[in-house]
Amino acid sequence: MEYNMIENGRRLVELRGQKSREQVAFDNGISVSSLAAYELGQRNPRDDVKCSLAEYYHVPVGEIFYPEKVHFA
Repeated sequence: MEYNMIENGRRLVELRGQKSREQVAFDNGISVSSLAAYELGQRNPRDDVKCSLAEYYHVPVGEIFYPEKVHFA
């Protein structure tokens, strides 16, 4: 399955919940416009940003960005 930025963005929005984009962006050292672009599926975050967001949300990187490749035993 291909990398799907739209689906990844939806997962990011879901994980953000009630937190503001401003707060999440600040906490991860990225701009609000970058976070918005990731959430809207317009841009793909760099690997270090993927790691930062995954750590921030306490989930594996693959669960957000590569769910079709994550297999649970």
